[in-house]
Amino acid sequence: MTKSIDFLRPSELEGSGDSAGNPTDNATMGEIIAARFNRRDLLRGSLAVAAISATVGSRAMAQGAPAPATAKAAGKPSFDFIEIEAGVDQTHHVAEGYDTQILFRWGDPIFPDAPEFDPLAQTAEKQAKQFGYNSDYIGFFPIEGSPDHGLLVCNHEYTNEELMFPGVELQDSKTAAFGKMTKDLVDIEMAAHGGSVLEIRRGADGRWEQVKDSKYTRRITAETPMAITGPAAGHDRLKTSADAAGKSVHGMINNCSGGITPWGTWLSGEENTNGYFWGKLPEGSVEAANFKRLGIGTPAYAWGKFHDRFDISKEPNEPNRFGWIVEIDPFDPTSTPKKRTALGRFKHEGAAGLTNKDGRYVVYLGDDERFDYVYKFVTDGKVDPANRAANADLLDSGTLYVAKYNADGTGQWLPVVYGQGPLTEANGFKSQADVLIETRRAGDLLGATKMDRPEDIEANPKTNRVYVMLTNNNKRTVEQIDSANPRADNKFGHIVEMLPDDSDHASTKFAWEVLVRCGDPSVAEVGSTFSSETTKNGWFGMPDNCAVDSEGRLWVSTDGNNAKATGRADGLWAIETEGEMRGTSKHFFRVPTGAEMCGPFFTSNDESLFLAVQHPGESEDEKKPATFEAPLTRWPDFKDGMPPRPSVLVITKKGGGKIA
Repeated sequence: MTKSIDFLRPSELEGSGDSAGNPTDNATMGEIIAARFNRRDLLRGSLAVAAISATVGSRAMAQGAPAPATAKAAGKPSFDFIEIEAGVDQTHHVAEGYDTQILFRWGDPIFPDAPEFDPLAQTAEKQAKQFGYNSDYIGFFPIEGSPDHGLLVCNHEYTNEELMFPGVELQDSKTAAFGKMTKDLVDIEMAAHGGSVLEIRRGADGRWEQVKDSKYTRRITAETPMAITGPAAGHDRLKTSADAAGKSVHGMINNCSGGITPWGTWLSGEENTNGYFWGKLPEGSVEAANFKRLGIGTPAYAWGKFHDRFDISKEPNEPNRFGWIVEIDPFDPTSTPKKRTALGRFKHEGAAGLTNKDGRYVVYLGDDERFDYVYKFVTDGKVDPANRAANADLLDSGTLYVAKYNADGTGQWLPVVYGQGPLTEANGFKSQADVLIETRRAGDLLGATKMDRPEDIEANPKTNRVYVMLTNNNKRTVEQIDSANPRADNKFGHIVEMLPDDSDHASTKFAWEVLVRCGDPSVAEVGSTFSSETTKNGWFGMPDNCAVDSEGRLWVSTDGNNAKATGRADGLWAIETEGEMRGTSKHFFRVPTGAEMCGPFFTSNDESLFLAVQHPGESEDEKKPATFEAPLTRWPDFKDGMPPRPSVLVITKKGGGKIA
């Protein structure tokens, strides 16, 4: 390492890669919203039809499937639960009439021979047999179709050294280049990353439990062998001293949200991989612009101090082997996870998809960065529901698109394909592999719309509408203030709703609308657009993950609500998307202080809801950071000497039945 390297906290990785900025003059989402009619402000009585026709066309927003019956009833909410009070304290809270059960905590033994968790005697070997740290995406795969028995899969996104290890304060630029970190501690971190596969079953008493001797149990870490597949596999820019073929890599890192496929595999998105690499590229390296665009070379971890593959001065191609969508077969613990390069390389947040009406599979993808882009991938082949094996490599061949939003409420999907438009050798691309390795630069050249941190994206199979969570953007300028974006510093984010042309998710055209601009509606300058039916507890900011339940209703979890910014913890909200109640939000669950809300995922019968609580006890006060010895909470154990433990929990209704 060199003294000139700057350092980041892991929690500062969100949005960190734009330190160099998106260099293009592409239009921002704020500018496009500003230029467009604001339909919500116009929809008043007899103006409704005229406003829709003027903005998106009368046909465009009418072509989705009928809304769920519960959402159609005029003026009646589709969600039935007693809202909780917003606030911040040391524990979690759920709506009245519901039970919460902690399923898995960081360090819980998940194999029959795994040791019990001892925070004072951690090792990488122990951690590899225990539940990992900071779960984000959660998925559930039914066994024999049962909503009460299946495989739970969880991403383990990143680690907080200051909360994990005794005597290790916050590791940032003030700690002399991770001076407290040792190789043993780094190896524990690497074992705490990745993911878990766990067989679980719901008993007659309604409680869930792990099947301890399950043949499916698996831990994936930063050292798990993986294959690189698709157009970039074997390219010279993916070759290293350990892999001369450029077709295999150890581990997945910073895996955030994801999705499940109809053929029963788990898609996991590598997000902020830039913070794991140290060192400097050789002078004149061909990767210089690529790495700058992704923020590589400003580390948030000490891994490059002890492992050469995370030092770009020694292995300049290693970063190109991360930042992909990983496909994992949870039903085969001996299978090799595959990094599917056809879906592009960037800061992946989510990989949720659906089978299109023509049989092809469509995956929606967000690049979690200020001023970066929304993508989708459409397979060439069709899903074969009768032959699981026939779908094994479906994601290796297809077309990646990036979104351009127009001011009139329409949009286009621009193909990210070598040889088309500016994606040619004249602009430095010699093949589709180059285009995919530098997906962001390809989006720049294509003129994609610069968004406010696209995170999770989910399609509603009942209405065909697609929901894009845009978390925030504190770099919006004063010049962009307008009636649709009345804040120069967009702290609270918004949700965009998209509808593909003719309800065809493979179409290159779509209509779009802003579902809601987030923040406190009682503060006029915030410019929130929640429905007037939303209570003081019902509004939220910083939408992050989301889920659509079997009724077609939208649930939103948040990342960034806290005592300092909002006076409330992160949590889960239910938001109406149809009828007169559109834009009405209700507060269902909240996390303990310092934590972030991740997940969520419903079983097919909507009777169990899985949630993940990340980094409980983390401090938002940079002058007084939390530590292992002094966290803001010791949730969920509340035992002296036991650190806070990121956990996965499940919510069920008292007495049984569907949630909300």
